[in-house]
Amino acid sequence: MSAEELATKISQMDISDLVFVDEAAGSDETGSGNKGQPFKTAASAVGHIAQQPEATQESLKIVIKKAGEEQYSYITPSALKKAKNAHELAVKKAKKQAEREARDKEQREAKLAEEQRKLEESKKVVLTLDTSLPEPKAIRIGDAKKNRNVRVKVNGWVSRLRVQGKDMMFIVLRDGTGYLQCVLNNQLCHTYDALTLALETSVSLVGEIKEVPEGKTAPDGHELVVDFWEVIGKAPGGDEAVSNLFDKDSDPSVLLNQRHLVIRGDRASSVLKVRSRVMRAFRDHFEGVGYAEVTPPCMVQTQVEGGSTLFSFNYYGEEAYLTQSSQLYLETCLPSMGAVYTMNESYRAENSNTRRHLSEYTHCEAEIPFISFDDLLDGIEFMVKDVVNRVWAEPETRAMIEKLHPEFKPINEPFIRMRYADAITWLNEHGVKRAEDGQDFEFGDDIPEAPERHMTDTIGKPILLTHFPVPIKAFYMPPTKDDPRVTESVDLLMPNVGEIVGGSMRIWDYDTLMAAYKREGLDPKPYYWYLDQRKYGSCPHGGFGLGIERFLAWLTNSYTVRECCLYPRFKDRCQP
Repeated sequence: MSAEELATKISQMDISDLVFVDEAAGSDETGSGNKGQPFKTAASAVGHIAQQPEATQESLKIVIKKAGEEQYSYITPSALKKAKNAHELAVKKAKKQAEREARDKEQREAKLAEEQRKLEESKKVVLTLDTSLPEPKAIRIGDAKKNRNVRVKVNGWVSRLRVQGKDMMFIVLRDGTGYLQCVLNNQLCHTYDALTLALETSVSLVGEIKEVPEGKTAPDGHELVVDFWEVIGKAPGGDEAVSNLFDKDSDPSVLLNQRHLVIRGDRASSVLKVRSRVMRAFRDHFEGVGYAEVTPPCMVQTQVEGGSTLFSFNYYGEEAYLTQSSQLYLETCLPSMGAVYTMNESYRAENSNTRRHLSEYTHCEAEIPFISFDDLLDGIEFMVKDVVNRVWAEPETRAMIEKLHPEFKPINEPFIRMRYADAITWLNEHGVKRAEDGQDFEFGDDIPEAPERHMTDTIGKPILLTHFPVPIKAFYMPPTKDDPRVTESVDLLMPNVGEIVGGSMRIWDYDTLMAAYKREGLDPKPYYWYLDQRKYGSCPHGGFGLGIERFLAWLTNSYTVRECCLYPRFKDRCQP
């Protein structure tokens, strides 16, 4: 029978007696076997027939249109046999799969029932404080070492948890002063709270602090052998468990959204603790050199670093700004208080997402009367070295820094002192080009962050970069006597971070300052109080500002300054 005759015969048959298979356009998932919705394989057609009433199965015929053909033809006996074998194999696989799934489901349900039974049984276990033992002494973890072999009570949060069999649990407790390994045995592990314990649960534990056996390790070399404990504030498990919210490889935006929980982690909390010690060390340094601390206002109506980075707001109908720097106010204190400093917040509306910029940062600033430019440079270098030595002298702080930044060592050698003009020469000699046109740097260019960092990292030592051109520095910075093109200005550059300090002498002559206002297009009227400092007994003076977050990034080897403050604020980020 020719193909045309076969096609004619098929077309004359009752279409309800045919099961269509189109190897090119059919679908085993959505097909139903009719001509409009054919199957893709003959095995699926056989399976379809097997599901029909036995009385109609014999009358159903399979017709196939192979890929590249235009007409359907009856399935050959050999192809039908092959399809039946494939169908039978699929049925057997499906049966085994169904049996396996049923068995797995039964096992899961049995396991769940057993867990539920254990939970119900655990509710009957009630722990009581043994009054025959010595009264526990309430301590913080930081005091654990001096309370070894003493029965104590410790409160904190579950930082790590390990269950070993049914009769032993290890909890690493955190309370902000340290970490303490706690061992729970037998009935202590059988309570409902023990079986449902999750990370970040707050607990209270009572027991005796013992040195760990030889060959074992634990924080500070000891552990709390618990004889009583209770939950204070339960944390969720399951999908809401803190370990399911983020990990160290999470996207930075996730870590920032969960910053309130991230700061409970080892690294984040260590950086914040080092920050606390650093802030104290700066205050101790300034106390030691005789500077008085002042607290200038954060709401101002003047600018210090240029109008483009001001955060403005409506102040009772008047325009006001969040301060860019407290410098101008510190200068007003010199005649009454002598050298002064502040540890205050500063704000910069910079449209920048670099790893060293923040819109709000802690600004350590100082102003000193009757000094020379060399005195200023010496003071900045001594301050940085002294603060580092102070925190390094504290064993606990030093241990945290060494863990965060194993290669860090206090600086003993003098800082390199380099003029801006020499930096331009260095960049050109080392083939560092301007990004915008690929040309050599020229005197007067504002050196961008990347080339500056490259130079600093290559040299590998702190650099006091001085004598920047007048046009690229702030209006209050005075020109030098020997070269009026440049100012008595300085940036302290640190390897791996870049600039952490910016400073200068200040214009102290009234007429020179008025000329600077005119040059910068600034209205001097709002600065009347600042001008009065030049009017009523002026003197040579200078000062600087240091970004605490940048200092910490250098000290702790943090990739970004965003890791060095509690809740960073930058473009598109103002929460939590």
